[in-house]
Amino acid sequence: MIILGIDPGTYHCGYGVIEIDKKKIVAAACGDINAENIGDLSGKLVFIYHNIKRIISEFKPTAAAVETIFYGKNVKSAFTLGHARGVIMLALAEAGLPVDEYSPREIKKAVVGNGNAAKEQVQFMVQRILNLKNQTVTPDSADALAVAMCKFHKLILG
Repeated sequence: MIILGIDPGTYHCGYGVIEIDKKKIVAAACGDINAENIGDLSGKLVFIYHNIKRIISEFKPTAAAVETIFYGKNVKSAFTLGHARGVIMLALAEAGLPVDEYSPREIKKAVVGNGNAAKEQVQFMVQRILNLKNQTVTPDSADALAVAMCKFHKLILG
């Protein structure tokens, strides 16, 4: 089984891929879709959509998981993030992938053991668990790997 995890964003959208064999993670890959220098929101959304489709084509996941929106004080940011999640969900649906959604707290709990863990703690644990010490793992791609790992934990723990 190959799980694609996505940490949505309109400037930086992280993705992480883990391969499962006999209830064990045997491989991992990750990266960022950097739409920071793409002009307007509609251009960013098209860029994200096409890159998610490329990632699906490259890694051929059998399942996907996406982080839900964190409802902070900035309503405009939440709406903008919702647009990004929409094009991501569209690309996943077109590929026929089953998709689960997890809250930031749920993801942190699955990976770090603490739902209130700092972003740096998540990044550290992801690198340690997946043995990615010699690779550059950005905060967004670490979060995406954590999303995929959360789905893996739900599958093996029920």
